[in-house]
Amino acid sequence: MNTKILFSVLIICLSIPFAGKAQLAFSNEVGVITGPLLFQSDFGLRNNVDTNINNQGWGIGIVHYFNFSYRADCNCYTRDRYFNDHFKLRSEADLHYTKFTHEGIESQKDTDEGRDLRDHTGSSLVFELGMQLEYFPLSIRDFQAGGFRIAPYISLGAHYVGFNPSYESSQDVPGATPEDIYFDDFLVGDGGELGGISDASGNTWALTGSVGIRYKLTVLSDLNLELRYHKYYSNWVDGLNPDPEFYPPNKYDDSIVWLNIGYIYYLNF
Repeated sequence: MNTKILFSVLIICLSIPFAGKAQLAFSNEVGVITGPLLFQSDFGLRNNVDTNINNQGWGIGIVHYFNFSYRADCNCYTRDRYFNDHFKLRSEADLHYTKFTHEGIESQKDTDEGRDLRDHTGSSLVFELGMQLEYFPLSIRDFQAGGFRIAPYISLGAHYVGFNPSYESSQDVPGATPEDIYFDDFLVGDGGELGGISDASGNTWALTGSVGIRYKLTVLSDLNLELRYHKYYSNWVDGLNPDPEFYPPNKYDDSIVWLNIGYIYYLNF
């Protein structure tokens, strides 16, 4: 994981709330989110129920919002424009961890390959920094004023991602490594260009999209429920990348589906 790049991006994200307050006078919101996630990876069969159920992780995040509908400097609403009343800009830092096992028909077979799959496990710790633009079809002003309790939204954004995978095998074979045990014919080197297994840290980008709702608790706080999808532009986030020439199912990059609940507090309302 490139520490200098991550540190630089973190400083930028943390400086956004202060820039908004000092120069643009927008209202700010902060909060925390947490919840389970499903990691779609090269472990197990894609779109398999057992794979989805067993390869679950957990994530937590810190979020910040620019609220364009309200001004912090005068405690008043901004000019009544469509963008101000229907969009928010969110920046966030997320951390999630997932353990992996091979599931599905192939791993259940009583063969050498089936035993290799059952004995090969892994995990990945992922850190993300990024921004999303949220669109609220209903009026943000009316929601803040108590006109209704629930406000749905959709969002689209991008994250910078740092990942740290690991792997192991429980087979007791003298002199053998996990690379030797797991499908030799499908792997070309350890983390080589053509594919394999690797526990090397790395960096990539993710495209994010979500649907969610806000529930008004008080004038100064909301509950947030969100279903989110992250598409990673790397196939190494889980530490496993079989050569597609020998293993045709390996044709997708890694991704997650994350269901989270959050608490949002209005700093300047």
